[in-house]
Amino acid sequence: MIMRAVAVLLMGLMVLYKAAQLPPPRDAVLPAETVTTCTRIRLRDGRYLAYRERGVARERSNYKVIVVHGFGSSKEMSFQAPQEQIEKLGIYFLQFDRAGYGDSDPNLKRSTKSEAYDIEELADQLKLGPKFYVIGVSMGSYPAWSCLKHIPHRLKGMALVVPVINYSWKSLPENLTRLDYRRKLIQWTLWLANYAPELLYWWVTREWLPSTTFLEKNPTFFNDRDVDVLKKTPGFPMLTKDKLRRRQVFDTLLNDFMVSFGNWEFDPLDLSNPFPRNESFVHIWQGYEDKVVPFRLQRYVAGKLPWIRYHEIPDGGHLIVHYKGVCEAILWALLNREHLLDKPATAMAVH
Repeated sequence: MIMRAVAVLLMGLMVLYKAAQLPPPRDAVLPAETVTTCTRIRLRDGRYLAYRERGVARERSNYKVIVVHGFGSSKEMSFQAPQEQIEKLGIYFLQFDRAGYGDSDPNLKRSTKSEAYDIEELADQLKLGPKFYVIGVSMGSYPAWSCLKHIPHRLKGMALVVPVINYSWKSLPENLTRLDYRRKLIQWTLWLANYAPELLYWWVTREWLPSTTFLEKNPTFFNDRDVDVLKKTPGFPMLTKDKLRRRQVFDTLLNDFMVSFGNWEFDPLDLSNPFPRNESFVHIWQGYEDKVVPFRLQRYVAGKLPWIRYHEIPDGGHLIVHYKGVCEAILWALLNREHLLDKPATAMAVH
C-alpha cells in the first residue's frame, strides 16, 4: 500500500507542478509584435540550452525578464501579460528549457548551483546586460532561490510564484511540518529515488495507475478556481504513460525532483538582503487555498525574510499564475516598484 501511495504521489506531483506551467489555451494568440524564436546556446561545459524570446525586441526593451519554468514544463509555459503593459513598460521575456527539458541537453551534475549558473551564462551569451529580473514559478523557484544565493549581484529583482517548500530546510519549525502529510510522502519518494529508482520507474509506468486526467481534476490537489483553469486548457502531454516510458523524460523529472527536495548547500532562510539599499525587491506570490504549498509555511518564510514582499490571493490555489490579472499584477509589482515603496513588506491580498 505504501508503494502504491508513493507512486501515485509522484504522478500527482508531476501533474501539480506541470499544472503550474500550463501552456496557453488553444485559442490564445500572442500579440502580433511578439518576438518568438527557438534557438540554442552552447554552455561552457558543452551542453546546449534552448530558449525562446517574447515581448518587445531585446534591443529596445527597458526590462529584461527571465522566466524559469517548473517541473515537467518547458520554455513554452504560459505567462500571459497584456500587450498594452508589455509595450508600455518595454518588457522583454526570455524563457528557456532547463537542463534535460524540451530541447536542452541533460545535466548529469544538476544542482541548485548549476541551475543559477545556467541562467547567468544564458543571460551573458544573449547580452542582457549586468543585471536582469527573474521570475520562478512553482518548482522553478529553486533555481531562483539559488540565484539569490550565488549570483545576487546580477539581479535587479525577483518574483517567486507559488514557490515550493523544501522540508529539509533546517530552519523550518517542527510544529509547522511535523504533521504535514506532504513531508512524509516526499520523504518516501526521495527514498525510492535514491535506493530503488528502477522500481519507481517500473511502478509509475504501470497501466493500472490513475491517469493524469483523473489526477488533474482531483480536489486533493486543486481548489475550485484551479479546476476552472484546467477545464480551459489542454492536457499534459509530457506526463502521459508513453512519455514517461521514455527513460530520458523519466530521468530528467526524477533528477529535478531530487534536487528540488534534496539537501541544498544553503538554507534560504539564512540569506541576507541582496538589496540593502532597497534598490530592488524580491516578491513571493501565494494562494491561500494552495493545496500543494501550505500558505502557513509560505508566510513563515516571508516572515523570516522581512526584505521579501509577500502577496497572498485569498481564493487562490496553486495555479494562480493562470488567473486573470495575476501576471499583470506580478509584473507591475516587480518592475514598476516606486508605488510600492510606502507599503509594508507583509501580506498583500490580490482579488
